Amino acid sequence: MRRIDIIGIGIGVFALSGLVFVVLQFAGLDATNAGIWTQAVLVAGLLGWLATYILRAATGSMTYHQQRRDYEEAVLQKRLEELTPEELAKLQAEIEPGKQSADPKN
Repeated sequence: MRRIDIIGIGIGVFALSGLVFVVLQFAGLDATNAGIWTQAVLVAGLLGWLATYILRAATGSMTYHQQRRDYEEAVLQKRLEELTPEELAKLQAEIEPGKQSADPKN
């Protein structure tokens, strides 16, 4: 995420909280209660965002992890493409016995 994105999100949250405050006052709450409920909405939003962040970090589905997986797959694919047919056949011969012993049907 770029700095401008973070600044935009911050301004958006600030504006949204002001809008919630005005809507609550328009709904009939006094300024004190509207402020308390606005803070409650912001804290609930923060806790919701934190929960999604923890979930993404725990499952490894964050952008960095995905980029790293994609890079590792690309490197392995490039190495595989660079193998000569003889090296590829040798590698397949090494892998086949391992696949058969790991397969419970055989």
